[in-house]
Amino acid sequence: MRGRILLWAITSSLAGFLFGFDTVVISGAEQKIQALWGLSAGLHGVAMASALYGTVLGSLVGGWPTDRFGRRPTLLGIGVLYIISAVGCGLAPEVWSFIAARFLGGVGIGISTVAAPLYISEIAPPAHRGRLAGMFQFNIVFGIVMAFLSNALLAGTGENAWRWMLGIAAFPSVAYTLLCLGIPESPRWLLGHKGDRVRGLEVLRLINPGASKTELEIEADAIASASTGKTTTGSLWTWRLRVPVALAFLVAFFNQMSGINAILYFAPRIFEMTGLGSKAALLQSVGIGVTNLVFTFVGLWLIDRLGRRTLLYIGSFGYIASLGLASWAFYTRHFDIVPACIFAFIAAHAVGQGAVIWVLISEIFPNRQRAGGQTLGSFTHWVFAALLTTFFPRMVEAFAPGSVFLFFCGMMVLHLVWVKVMVPETKGASLEQIQKHLGIEAE
Repeated sequence: MRGRILLWAITSSLAGFLFGFDTVVISGAEQKIQALWGLSAGLHGVAMASALYGTVLGSLVGGWPTDRFGRRPTLLGIGVLYIISAVGCGLAPEVWSFIAARFLGGVGIGISTVAAPLYISEIAPPAHRGRLAGMFQFNIVFGIVMAFLSNALLAGTGENAWRWMLGIAAFPSVAYTLLCLGIPESPRWLLGHKGDRVRGLEVLRLINPGASKTELEIEADAIASASTGKTTTGSLWTWRLRVPVALAFLVAFFNQMSGINAILYFAPRIFEMTGLGSKAALLQSVGIGVTNLVFTFVGLWLIDRLGRRTLLYIGSFGYIASLGLASWAFYTRHFDIVPACIFAFIAAHAVGQGAVIWVLISEIFPNRQRAGGQTLGSFTHWVFAALLTTFFPRMVEAFAPGSVFLFFCGMMVLHLVWVKVMVPETKGASLEQIQKHLGIEAE
């Protein structure tokens, strides 16, 4: 694998770092914000989920700038949104300006989940695409670790510690934006959307400098051919695209129905339910981030070896076991095993859904519909993430924690059935080969 491809993939996947940092950093400040501004449970849920509502909008519209202006300009714009949001959150004088700043950052996050995995999948060699596209998820997890660690380090710095927790995200946001100036445009966008064969061939030559002119021309022809024809133009909502549409929706739906965002965002509160003090609960949350990071490495190491479908199987069994035990522990008041159950749940998510979701969605659509398909998967993901985060505080007030974990466990049983009956394997194939395998090749 060429070093420059790795560098481009790392740069674009840093949008995932900002995604992870920005969304989870709120966990260390949420109780202080609720107390400071005297928020009701309902308004507190809205404030917590405001970034997620932004992601819903960003993911819904993210395909438009990605297709209209290109992958690279869109990635640059994401960085600008992150910078404005971080500064706005750190300086917010009251809850509504805070909500607005979080919402704006969420828009950037939503667009990033469309543009970044899509860009990486379009520049990556088939043999390494899983690991490279999976770096977006790795950087999400790395951002989560750094957010939890940053919160723990800043927790004792005074009354305005929560402002520093949120505002510090401006620094990596600036770094990411500057790095994006050094990446090229996707050759598949240049060839399939803009029709710029000269520049498309130039980028293909950068990706594979050892290829002959004839080989590059053949590859360019294959990309252009896969981007034309009646089955690869027009609406995403056609019968021929029913399989990738269903896959994108369901992989995103089940990702959130595991309860992952609720557990990440409210980790200190969940640990406090078990009797841990607030400081200990915050440190346990750092453990969640470290566990996520370690097992994301494992997932990325395995994804091009075992394949996407096998990792989803492994994750399903891990989900069911860990969530079922957590439910039992809360019902029977065996609170001492809850942290271990949560860590096992995070490990199962990191190896399974966490490693696979953005890779799978970025692979299964034709070149002309890839941004639209990524939008569908991302939008579905964030709609359910926003709903879950909004209603989770009310869920734990209305139902016993054991019942909440049991609900998530039941959803993961359905997830296992879905993997068995519907999910295809995509490892090792080019994007155009996957398009043919799913029966949506150009005619």
